[in-house]
Amino acid sequence: MVGAGTAKVRFGDAQIELAHGAGGKASRRLIEGLLLPYLSNEALEELGDAAYLEVEGLRLAFTADSFVVKPLVFPGGSIGELAVNGTVNDLAVAGARPLALLATLILEAGLPASVLEGEVAAMAEAARRAGVAVIGGDTKVVEHGKADGLYITTAGVGLVDPRVSLSAKAVRPGDQVLLSGPIGDHGITVLLARGELDLEADLTSDTRPVWPLVAALIGAAAPGLRWLRDPTRGGVATALNELAREAGVAVVLEEEAIPVRPAVRGACEILGFDPLHIANEGQFLAVVSPEYADAALEALRRVPGGEEAARVGEIRETPARVVLASSPYGGTRVVDMLVGDPLPRIC
Repeated sequence: MVGAGTAKVRFGDAQIELAHGAGGKASRRLIEGLLLPYLSNEALEELGDAAYLEVEGLRLAFTADSFVVKPLVFPGGSIGELAVNGTVNDLAVAGARPLALLATLILEAGLPASVLEGEVAAMAEAARRAGVAVIGGDTKVVEHGKADGLYITTAGVGLVDPRVSLSAKAVRPGDQVLLSGPIGDHGITVLLARGELDLEADLTSDTRPVWPLVAALIGAAAPGLRWLRDPTRGGVATALNELAREAGVAVVLEEEAIPVRPAVRGACEILGFDPLHIANEGQFLAVVSPEYADAALEALRRVPGGEEAARVGEIRETPARVVLASSPYGGTRVVDMLVGDPLPRIC
């Protein structure tokens, strides 16, 4: 099958499944096998959380996102808050201070007006906390039963800090991997909020804007800051596998150094999940050169919400394109990209 120009589609799946939206291997097949062959251009060469554009001497970051979380409201957040935070965070990990957002609401006929008002209020409050304005958008209504109440799509623009140039290609062996805080809170919180499992845990989503943390990191370690990513769908494992693949390096994690709350770890053990595959909405990964690692970690821990930031791993030359997790007893395991979609509709 041949698309526009010389595009060659390599997507062999017969139909779209939930796994194609999970951020793991199936998502990668969809993007690389079907979307990129038609849409490929210089800006898409490195698939990050945002695209860059130079305008009259200014470097801007652009991003777009969509939110289909179920249920609409969950402990610690809701779809409206998530839509704002998820968008500004994609800009933040591109090294850009968020400036403004657009939001489109897909409303299902029959949605209570009180629910809509609550989510618009949540968006407004989240935007205020993130220091951005929602400057436009669109509203559409679809038939009852076609949208699970409410879907939200967003677009955002940010101003890239001139002190940084983030890219997987900049990563080198010896660089250190930092994590801004505990992982897995969001995914497990949303899963339990559905009430489909007879499990209880004192957890709330970690949804929040991460720009204050990123700004502190840039201020302390800009010359050594190589790469940033927020591990949302597919979790830390998928984000780091993408890095290892794009940079042609190995990522070696110290499993005991990765902060995971006991409630998350316990739920994952019961359900057979790996916390490294669980989505996060208020954390990010950073790769910094070794001489800046201590300063970067100290800067993160000084920001409210960054107290549990940790150094969790190192970049090595071999085995190339692989993520490994080492135990304190000397054993290692391969940490693969997410396969399937154990937690659909969490963002």
